[in-house]
Amino acid sequence: MNAQTEKFHIDGPVGQIECALDRPDAGTPVRGIALVAHPHPLFGGTMDNKVAQTLARTLVQLGYVTYRSNFRGVGTTSGTHDNGIGEQDDLLELLRYMRAQPGQADMPLVLAGFSFGTFVLSHVAKRYQEAGGAIERMVFVGTATSRWEVAPVREDTLVIHGELDETVPILSVYEWARPQELPIVVIPGAEHFLHRKLHILKRIIVDAWR
Repeated sequence: MNAQTEKFHIDGPVGQIECALDRPDAGTPVRGIALVAHPHPLFGGTMDNKVAQTLARTLVQLGYVTYRSNFRGVGTTSGTHDNGIGEQDDLLELLRYMRAQPGQADMPLVLAGFSFGTFVLSHVAKRYQEAGGAIERMVFVGTATSRWEVAPVREDTLVIHGELDETVPILSVYEWARPQELPIVVIPGAEHFLHRKLHILKRIIVDAWR
């Protein structure tokens, strides 16, 4: 993402998990830790996807020590695509790693995902909280409701979607959000990958944190 991005590997359930870490600038108060999940790996999704990077960059600006990882079979992460099941186990392992780092055991945690990453994170959040873990907030962009069974999420989850999303039609997101009474922030004229709209995505998140 930038010259200061730290790349490293941790041991996962089926081998190595490739990870990236970005920290707030020196002097910026650290307010928590964050985990960003990327879009579908079989369609070119990686942790360096532009939307995933924008999520990470924005959270770093807000003061979060921010982690990303490649899903199975992407980059140097071991294993093969597991339809979001084994990927949940890998992200839970990364969360354990994050919590084990000095000073991070009790820090507020933010989970942020894009597209397929929202599906994986919705179930990670459910499992993590059922095991007693605490989550401060969640941010879902391009929530993959038309293709995957996205689990119900916290009532304060920030759901952002492009008006003209051709990959995940916005009506399917409304159908998922309606029974949860979840508001959706719509970016007018934006398609799934938010081309030329990433600055608006950043502004929405920053405003939501004020």
